[in-house]
Amino acid sequence: MTAIEFNYKLLSLQKNLKYFAYTLTSNYEDAQDLVQETYLKALSNRDKFADDTNLKAWTFTIMKNTFINNYRQNVRSNTIVDKTDDLYYLNLPKSSKVGIPDADISVKEIEREIQRIDEEQRTPFEMYHAGYKYKEIADHLNLNIGTVKSRIFFTRKKLMETLKDFRNS
Repeated sequence: MTAIEFNYKLLSLQKNLKYFAYTLTSNYEDAQDLVQETYLKALSNRDKFADDTNLKAWTFTIMKNTFINNYRQNVRSNTIVDKTDDLYYLNLPKSSKVGIPDADISVKEIEREIQRIDEEQRTPFEMYHAGYKYKEIADHLNLNIGTVKSRIFFTRKKLMETLKDFRNS
């Protein structure tokens, strides 16, 4: 199979790959990323594909394995290994500010600066940091995703500028 034939057949699977990626991730943006990563791996490993085998099954296997590897990596990155004798770090309450004496002042200052931002800019920013996805924010506020992303970006930029004294201290 020539490279052009391979690429053509791979592109013909796009709709199926998007659907499968969405069933794995349950999120549109993550599904798009997974499809893109799958295409990249399939194209870079084209030499490993045997012509007399099923391209669709081979590509779906790449996608499934990529998803599993990404999932395992995310779990590993969120795991805390506490090597202290008395498991000191694991037993700390989540809201603990131990070791950060001026944390209360910084948090209060950050919250005050956030409240000073126009509600139009602040609402998408707060929703994003509360865990909402861009699409959810856009739907809730009846805005385009691009508008939501730019408002979050500019709010973050404005906060960084306003709070630069706290960053450097």
